[in-house]
Amino acid sequence: MKEGEVDLKSITEEAKIENIAVITDFVNSILEANGCSAKVQMEIDIAIDEIFGNIAYYAYTPKTGEATVQVEIKNFPERLELTFIDKGIPYNPLENKDPDVTLDIEKRKIGGLGIFLVKEMMDEVSYEYADGKNILKLKKNL
Repeated sequence: MKEGEVDLKSITEEAKIENIAVITDFVNSILEANGCSAKVQMEIDIAIDEIFGNIAYYAYTPKTGEATVQVEIKNFPERLELTFIDKGIPYNPLENKDPDVTLDIEKRKIGGLGIFLVKEMMDEVSYEYADGKNILKLKKNL
């Protein structure tokens, strides 16, 4: 890629847990083609598992629907943008209070740890609801 170019690819799959592997493989093939480090790839894999998993479990309950994952790589500065789009129930996971990770595990409330980890690993995380769609965008500097 030349300076200033953007590489944008997307995949749409039914929001089911078994499709996490399909999404992860798709994104990893793009990351590998762009020489992404193993550490960043692992962090992205964790984020995909958490975010796509949440869409699969909660977005269309009790039915199912599709989710689109867009992968955009910019080369100046080197940056990855991963966007998750679904037409499920409007839900902003960033509104949840972060779990108190200083408490003993027995004293912590259930839930919230996954999105907390995603926020910690990514450089930016944003959410919007527009045109009947949940749009969660993760940005990671490469």
